[in-house]
Amino acid sequence: MRPLKYALAALATVASAASAQDLSIATGGTGGTYYPYGGGLAELIGRHVEGASATAEVTGASVENMALIARQESDLAIALADTVYAAYNGTIDPFTGRAVEDARALASIYPNAVQIVTLADSGIESLSDLAGKRVSVGAPGSGTEVNAQALLEANGITYDDIEEQRLNFNETADALRDGDIDAGFWSVGPPTSSIMNLAATRDIRLIPLAEAEITKAVEMQPVFAPYTLREGIYDGVGEPVPTISIPNVLVVNAAMDEELAYQITKNMFEHVDELIAVHPAANDTTPDFALSSTPIPLHPGALRYYEEAGHTVPDKLKP
Repeated sequence: MRPLKYALAALATVASAASAQDLSIATGGTGGTYYPYGGGLAELIGRHVEGASATAEVTGASVENMALIARQESDLAIALADTVYAAYNGTIDPFTGRAVEDARALASIYPNAVQIVTLADSGIESLSDLAGKRVSVGAPGSGTEVNAQALLEANGITYDDIEEQRLNFNETADALRDGDIDAGFWSVGPPTSSIMNLAATRDIRLIPLAEAEITKAVEMQPVFAPYTLREGIYDGVGEPVPTISIPNVLVVNAAMDEELAYQITKNMFEHVDELIAVHPAANDTTPDFALSSTPIPLHPGALRYYEEAGHTVPDKLKP
């Protein structure tokens, strides 16, 4: 009987391993907020969602992440709200004519701030000063580029007016440090490590947006909202810097199991202190922020969590 007992135990272990879910979380580059936040979420899932583990994957960020969700090549993804909304509705390349209609949200998790960085001695002090300059607009297929292009065009600046370069966050910081570009865009939860590292070796300036520039951007892209980067957020930033922000959304495919989506959403909010310990951006990971800023319908599992927790869910978020 003893061998049979051990054989049954071994079969149970194999069955358990086979039923365990190893989830992929599409994030962004290592120099932004998506990757550390996604890593923290992966650890949280492994600790608190029974039968599941997760891994944060480096990607090209928002646009690529929505494609991964559409193809079900990633289980979860973080992406900017404007990219999520446009992909869901098929109004942005490469989703024109093939909308990601199966995308569903678990939550909006924190706001990105558009941060336009230059060196302190560059002479660039305003958005209009970017004309004729070498400017990194973000990695190809990233939400940063989507935001940069929208902000610039809303204020009468096109790629014809600048020497655009498509660099990721770390590449942008290195190029600024080495004098290869004049300014760079980040759309990321502040503070972010690549700007912090740059500010530790060079004197930097964050370019403020004028009230009229913010208004024009919001008129063009309704998911934009005014935001102020606090004094001292990076070395050398001696006063508040007005800019715009965009929510970041945790997205899944509608095919995700309802109970799994429910458990991820529930445990993310109930153990948010573990995410805050990884990155301060998670201070905004709250049900109130999620329900006020999510741009596409919720997954039924997420909806069940919010309703059970006593939150009022807007009709537009109900699948």
